[in-house]
Amino acid sequence: MLRRHARAACTALAAAGMVLAGLQAGSATAAQPSPGTGPGTLSAARALGAADARPELLAAMGRDLGLTRAQAERRLVNEAEAGADAARLRDRLGGSFAGAWVAGAESGSLTVATTRAADLAAIRAAGAEAALVRHGLPALERAKAALDRAATADAPVRYVDVRANALVVEETRAGAGDRLVAATGVPADLVRVVRSDEAPRPLYDLRGGDAYYMGGGGRCSVGFPVTRGTTQGFATAGHCGRAGQTTSGFNQVAQGSFQGSIFPGNDMAWVAANSSWTATPYVKGAGGANVQVTGSVLQPVGASVCRSGSTTGWHCGTIQQHNTSVTYPEGTISGVTRTTVCAEPGDSGGSYISGSQAQGVTSGGSGNCSSGGTTYFQPLNPILSTYGLTLKTTGTDPGPGPGEPEPGGTWKAGTVYAAGATVTYGGSTYRCLQGHQAQTGWEPPNVPALWQRV
Repeated sequence: MLRRHARAACTALAAAGMVLAGLQAGSATAAQPSPGTGPGTLSAARALGAADARPELLAAMGRDLGLTRAQAERRLVNEAEAGADAARLRDRLGGSFAGAWVAGAESGSLTVATTRAADLAAIRAAGAEAALVRHGLPALERAKAALDRAATADAPVRYVDVRANALVVEETRAGAGDRLVAATGVPADLVRVVRSDEAPRPLYDLRGGDAYYMGGGGRCSVGFPVTRGTTQGFATAGHCGRAGQTTSGFNQVAQGSFQGSIFPGNDMAWVAANSSWTATPYVKGAGGANVQVTGSVLQPVGASVCRSGSTTGWHCGTIQQHNTSVTYPEGTISGVTRTTVCAEPGDSGGSYISGSQAQGVTSGGSGNCSSGGTTYFQPLNPILSTYGLTLKTTGTDPGPGPGEPEPGGTWKAGTVYAAGATVTYGGSTYRCLQGHQAQTGWEPPNVPALWQRV
């Protein structure tokens, strides 16, 4: 485990841990609403802000993913639409759904896997490529949970690779993966063991991405500014500090204290700031520019994702697997997302963003930003839900105008909804397609990318 100690010079006053895609009108052509939606509904790309990415984000994607600006713009739009299409198909296919992923320089191809041959025509009719596979996600995820309970640092990473339809175990010592599988009784045909030099460790060491310092020494990066009632603060990684530990900001001014922290198991925490600090809907981008956060919709496997940290600044890559488990020397954490983005000590806690959607906070990884590496982020929505936090976002809807009635129902802005959750709104019932924190303007009838009327 690496820890970045505070120095008198405070080397990274402003470089920061969180990448957030901001908005700048006119930078991409918005996709049209899905067929059958009304004139007041929003396409996925427009609703999630993917059609209006800031130049700083596009430039980082160009540098790290080898894209032109036009390709980066199209990729973000395609990924937003693909995520919504995959969510609708997952909802339709039910238990036979076996995963989805995007591919191509512009993420122009969406593949949806199923265990049922009868589903193939429906998948293709929806515009996606279809893959018939042997194992369903529930079986693979149950097997992974069994391995997680018995894992050691000799087999530090486990994840379901939906593209390979396999449970992957990465081993650092020959035979460790096979011994783990044998000890748990997991069927060997579900598992693929690969050799790896990875030795994941937490990357130690109120604008998203700014550095902050922990009382007693050490530096981490602000994740996403949040509020809890009238209290201002930010989400970050749990390994950065424990409840009650004090913090100071990038300028070494007293900032606040950790209110809750979980590590290992998960890697989540939040810091409540004092009255001198105000949460903003921004993260620090390249050159110190503010970039905006518009929501927290988790993007699919293969999607682009960018990170900013107080050690290494902005870097981009792609999402490899969700719901990964990693065993650090301090213990196992589960439910993190594996990425190709690099990071180094001090970047911990900083932000990951795809388009303008907040994805999560830096947990740990291996490698560095000179030779490349693998990193893991703790998804943000579970942090918001666990601690009752509200993500600070740009743009608000004024709500009903004079004389317009409140529609009523169980849907509520600020609630974190998981895929499959149901709500009522305006006399109708809706099922959540993509997990997110609800906000004004994202009412179920308006955002078919997030809600399906049932």
